[in-house]
Amino acid sequence: MDDVQHNPLERNPMVEDEELLLVLLNSTPVVSGRPADELAGAAGGEFSVRFGGNGSAAEVEHLRQMRECLQDIVRGTDGAVERLSAALEGGVLVPRATAQGLDWEMRSPEDERLAFRAALAWSRVQETAPGRLRHCANEECNLYLIDRSRPGTAKWCSMAVCGNRMKARAHADRQRTGTGGVLGRA
Repeated sequence: MDDVQHNPLERNPMVEDEELLLVLLNSTPVVSGRPADELAGAAGGEFSVRFGGNGSAAEVEHLRQMRECLQDIVRGTDGAVERLSAALEGGVLVPRATAQGLDWEMRSPEDERLAFRAALAWSRVQETAPGRLRHCANEECNLYLIDRSRPGTAKWCSMAVCGNRMKARAHADRQRTGTGGVLGRA
C-alpha cells in the first residue's frame, strides 16, 4: 500500500471551465482600497462572450449572483450552501449514453447556462482537489486561488503582490515588538 500522498492537481492539471471559475471569483478585486466589479457595464457582457455566453444583461446578472454564491461558499459563509442550491434550481444535468460511457448534458435557461458552468467547475475542483480552492490569506485582498503546490500550503493569490506584502508586514511587526532578530533574539 502506498502511504505517499500525491497532489491531485498533478494528475488533473485543469478541470473543465476552471479558468471561467477563477476569473469569475476574481472579478471583484480591491482597487485603491475598494472592491471593484469587473462585471459592471459593458465589461460584464464582454466577460460573458469571452466564455461562450450571449452577453445579455440577464446573463451578467446571473453571473453576479453565482459569483456571490461561490465566493461565499469558498469563504465558508453561513447559509452559502443553501443560497447556491437556490441559485441552481433552474438547471438539470441529463445523462446521454455513448459507446465510451455517459455524457452529461446541462439543460438550463440560456441566460443561466454560463453561471451553471461556473458552479460545475467549482464542484469539479472540490472533487479533484478538495481544500485547494481558497480565498487569499491577505485580508485586504478579494482574490481567490487554486493551490497547485505539492504540500498544499499556498496562502496568497500572488507571491509577488500579497505574499511579499504580508511577509514585509509580519517582519515589520516582529521588528516593532522586538520578537525578530537573529535566531529569535530581539
